[in-house]
Amino acid sequence: MAQLKDDCFAFGDALTPFADAIADLNNRLETVVDVEAVPTVETLGRILAEDIVSDRAVPPHDNSAVDGYAVFYEDLNADGETRLPVTGRVAAGHPLGREAVRGEAVRIFTGAPMPNGMDTVFMEEDTSLDGDVVILPNGLKHGSNRRFAGEDVKIGDTIIRAGKRLRPQEIGLAASVGRDKLKTFKRLKVAVFSTGDEVRDPGGDAPAGCIYDANRYAVMSLLMGMGCAVTDLGILPDDKDAIIAALDAAKSDHDVLMTSGGVSAGEEDHVKSAVESLGSIHFWRLAIKPGRPIALGQVGDASFIGLPGNPVAAMVTFLMIAQPVLRRLSGETGYQPNRFPVVSGFDYKKKPNRREWVRVRVEVSNEGTVTALKHHSSGAGILTSMVDADGLVEVPEDIVRLEIGDMVTYIPFNGLIAG
Repeated sequence: MAQLKDDCFAFGDALTPFADAIADLNNRLETVVDVEAVPTVETLGRILAEDIVSDRAVPPHDNSAVDGYAVFYEDLNADGETRLPVTGRVAAGHPLGREAVRGEAVRIFTGAPMPNGMDTVFMEEDTSLDGDVVILPNGLKHGSNRRFAGEDVKIGDTIIRAGKRLRPQEIGLAASVGRDKLKTFKRLKVAVFSTGDEVRDPGGDAPAGCIYDANRYAVMSLLMGMGCAVTDLGILPDDKDAIIAALDAAKSDHDVLMTSGGVSAGEEDHVKSAVESLGSIHFWRLAIKPGRPIALGQVGDASFIGLPGNPVAAMVTFLMIAQPVLRRLSGETGYQPNRFPVVSGFDYKKKPNRREWVRVRVEVSNEGTVTALKHHSSGAGILTSMVDADGLVEVPEDIVRLEIGDMVTYIPFNGLIAG
């Protein structure tokens, strides 16, 4: 496990624009996990740790794009149909086995290698047979229905670069050039905990004054969706010594320690002092809503992330701030959430110089217009608003007012929350 610089999370005390904070993080952070070789079929969601350079062409040979008849184009009559004897058969995995000769046609199937010299394929449905002779219509272009060797991948091509999170399409591409194992970064190991004498796990009793722990379950699910290896430290008591002991025990076996709430300066918020006793903590005063200052720091070699305590603020700051941090620590590069222009279906006012994320659901009209509709509640504690939403509308710092019909930037949860 690599060790980050002691001041990698240190930042100024001034209220910081969101984009500046993310850019600064990307410049400061580095991969903290080691590399391992993993069977290609098991790499879904893993981060590639090597450039994949192909030593094989894909396809490896010229082949037919259709079922039909392969011919030499120069054998075709320019002014009418052509009649050629069918003298061979080629299927995928079964080459002709001899040199093709002028004046013949060969029965060929999709994906089958083109006989040497033959350069054009007639689709079966465009032809007819007269015994062992195929009748070919006039007008087909030279090279029709022929796919070339290396059309997809050429020898020496870098087909996937290190830092890429592997999806089924990358896995298939790696397999197509014969790679049965890939070097990937090990899964980021994250320990998650909650604090608070009022917090209870679902399934147990929740006496008066107590609440069930929504944040820890949401955060762990978000982490697992990213492919992290998650350790649940449970609910720690409001006791500084107990928190110090738990963090001290977890720091050497994990890359990241994460919590939500309990990091303010309140009398019962002991996480801040516990982290500072073992390492360092910095409060990032970002110009965003929802979300009060997010706490980033280090405990030994492990990074520490303290999210806000309100469940909506915890989820939104995870998605927009903690997630880029975690992806970068995991070895992933170039991550950006998908953003799409849609029509605002709501009026909205906000303060200047602050970026805000509004929970919305989208509707598509019969004409194909996509409209974002704001949830009726904007409270940072209303978790049902996240359930009812399809994503977030991002309102940048320089916008203070939205009106119905304005174009806005939409970030869908699909793709933002998992993978």
